[in-house]
Amino acid sequence: MSKGLKKGDTVLVITGADKTKSGVVLDIDRKRDRVVVEGVNVRRKTIRPTQENPQGGIIDKEMPIHVSNVKLQEQT
Repeated sequence: MSKGLKKGDTVLVITGADKTKSGVVLDIDRKRDRVVVEGVNVRRKTIRPTQENPQGGIIDKEMPIHVSNVKLQEQT
């Protein structure tokens, strides 16, 4: 699967709409072979009003991408 990829690693997106973007791994789903990368694959989500957020609204949220679309960036 991810060959040593873990939370906090800096990765580079090698394919897709966010090609050449880099970011920090926030979460890993090993069952589905997906990772959530900070600032990559951002989608707008509508949030219902709740007690914590009485206004509701629209937020930007990072969505998972397949692990084959990222590679570990070299540490310098």
